[in-house]
Amino acid sequence: MERLTGTVQHYPWGSTTAIPALLGVPEDGQPWAELWLGAHTSAPARVGDHDLDARVAGSPGVVGDAAVERFGPRLPYLMKVLAAAEPLSLQAHPTRAQAEAGFAREEAAGIPVTAPHRNYSDDWPKPEALCALDEMEALYGFADPMVVADRFAALGVPEIDVLVAPLRDPGGPDGLREVFLGLCALPEERRGIITTVVTAAAALLERSDLDPGLTTFCRTAVELASRRPDDPGVVAALLMNRIRLSPGETIYLAAGNLHAYLRGTGVEIMANSDNVLRGGLTGKHVDVAELGRVLDFSPVEPQFVPVVEDAPGVLRFDTPAPEFRMWRIDATERPVELPATPYGRILLVTGGRVTVDDTTLARGESGWLTAGEGASAAGRGTMFLAAPGLD
Repeated sequence: MERLTGTVQHYPWGSTTAIPALLGVPEDGQPWAELWLGAHTSAPARVGDHDLDARVAGSPGVVGDAAVERFGPRLPYLMKVLAAAEPLSLQAHPTRAQAEAGFAREEAAGIPVTAPHRNYSDDWPKPEALCALDEMEALYGFADPMVVADRFAALGVPEIDVLVAPLRDPGGPDGLREVFLGLCALPEERRGIITTVVTAAAALLERSDLDPGLTTFCRTAVELASRRPDDPGVVAALLMNRIRLSPGETIYLAAGNLHAYLRGTGVEIMANSDNVLRGGLTGKHVDVAELGRVLDFSPVEPQFVPVVEDAPGVLRFDTPAPEFRMWRIDATERPVELPATPYGRILLVTGGRVTVDDTTLARGESGWLTAGEGASAAGRGTMFLAAPGLD
């Protein structure tokens, strides 16, 4: 195993404390939003004196023959630590076909890949899963449109009732599509309704007899507006489920699933892509039309990812994406064999100290294992292991 050093991304919504605490480095006042542990060309991790993407490009076999045959000469996954102090944008990610078509379209149009108005920075999909390290909250998929319509009605704002009427007729995915895209594209002259909705929500929160669903609905409106008071995404987000994750709970986000992390820290695993289509709650580029083409407007009931015990202390998150697989390993003094030996793997220690063969990693430290490199772990600590999602 070789030591691996991740790349920090300082996005405005990031926590100033969580990732520095994990890495054991001083806080510097900046928002440390994400720690990238992978080989994406825009922010590769370092292995020794080399960027990991260069290592893979020079010797693709380190990823594993089956992975190279399936995905080409690249690491197909990207592991991250995400630490949110403020809400992220409303966003979704494309399927592989949508990413390939969108990337080719923007390349043909001559849009620089670093342009702020670019939608597709690569031609890959970006399914992802996130395991909470502390208590997290997120918006996850579209809620039942009839339930949402009733919650809007409880606000007593006739103007918003007109805008969300399609939630009842035609209802279903078609109604959600019409309402969501309409709210995201709310013209400047009509954005006063955002303040009206938030004021009504705040007034309802003064009551003690609200059901939990309506309380969460109103609280979401008030909290989002405190960050972005004039953003149409404040009202559009009210069409979504709000969920809470306790440490260890994990969600999977397939292509087309609208989501936004609100606060908290977690370990993410995803396909090796940075393609994001945004719909609001951000100062970055928003392309409502393109987002509408990739979104799945079907209502969802949020579910946590099942966990499978592959061996004592070795828990696999049962996700379907072929690009990635992730395990949480609770190390003890008895050595345990690390899974996925045929593939290049990244591991991250999130608590305690773990010794992998003859190398000890403390909390916040990471390592790289090449394909075919058998290894065992022992100690007193918790680690996450990432690999391609192939059998």
